[in-house]
Amino acid sequence: MFSKKFRNFLLFGCIAAMFAAVGYWNISPERFLDKPPVKVEDTAIDWYATNTHTLQYLPDGKLQYEMTSDKAEHLKATDVTLVTKPDLNMFRGTEFPWHVTSERGEVNPDGTQVELIDSVRIKRTDEKNRDTLITSTRMTVFPQQQYAQTEQPVRIDGAGGVSTGVGMKAYLKESRIHLQSNVRGQYEAR
Repeated sequence: MFSKKFRNFLLFGCIAAMFAAVGYWNISPERFLDKPPVKVEDTAIDWYATNTHTLQYLPDGKLQYEMTSDKAEHLKATDVTLVTKPDLNMFRGTEFPWHVTSERGEVNPDGTQVELIDSVRIKRTDEKNRDTLITSTRMTVFPQQQYAQTEQPVRIDGAGGVSTGVGMKAYLKESRIHLQSNVRGQYEAR
């Protein structure tokens, strides 16, 4: 009834139609829509280091500060470096450094500001062997300016007494500290 050529053409035509139909149903319209750009996670770490040790020198060659930490992690999205157990000695070109420690810290992209978090301690022993200890829960330190500030409660032990307050500005180079509010002091009489 049908010629052999026509039957082969019909058979291959049906097979081609089936492939076309399967291909059509496998193509979803979502494939042709613009996909949103992939977001970089704010917490994506592009590098880290353990047991870090950093030295910064003054223009005259004297040591300005030395910082060590257990771990440093760099956040790619913000260019901030997170440090664990930062330990900073600010020498100011002298032999009697301010020793700054905390549990955690965040260093801004250009390294001019360090946000210290949890158990913040700033300690100094002067040439007359007198100790000064400043403690708080959070503090911002500017190593190049030898300056520290906080809006948190602060305790200062030294000079024969204890001072407490809320908020502080500490000019470490001049050893001058200003408590902002709710200042209380208790001193030993000599």
